[in-house]
Amino acid sequence: MLKQTIFVKKDAADKKWYLVDAANKTLGRLATRIAVILSGKDKPYYTPNTDTGDFVVVINAEKVKITGKKLNDKIYHHHTFYPGGLKSITLSELMKKHPEDVLLKAVKGMMPKGKLGRAMIKKLKVHTGGEHNHMAQKPEKIEIEA
Repeated sequence: MLKQTIFVKKDAADKKWYLVDAANKTLGRLATRIAVILSGKDKPYYTPNTDTGDFVVVINAEKVKITGKKLNDKIYHHHTFYPGGLKSITLSELMKKHPEDVLLKAVKGMMPKGKLGRAMIKKLKVHTGGEHNHMAQKPEKIEIEA
């Protein structure tokens, strides 16, 4: 008897909402677990060319733990496309200004590049503090070890 691989369509995948508390969690370990959930790799019907992942709501993003000397040594760069437009910011400065961007950039770097990756990263909702505005979706709280 021949067994065939099942390719799930985008509409057929059931999408759940998960709530993750980032307080005292290591940044990289948290980001890898979130990236797996967003891409759908934790499901038995994972399809590489289809967005089958779930939604993730992260709270307390400012309380994420960073190990080693990364607070002063890690530098984020972007260019404005103007001559001499290279802008740089350290991780500690970014944590003070926009702590939610630190986790967002870490997860985005682990997503596929291209149209599919951009669709997956839109399902990540990062909030500072313990409040979020996604109560209507009834997110299921999951514990991530870090």
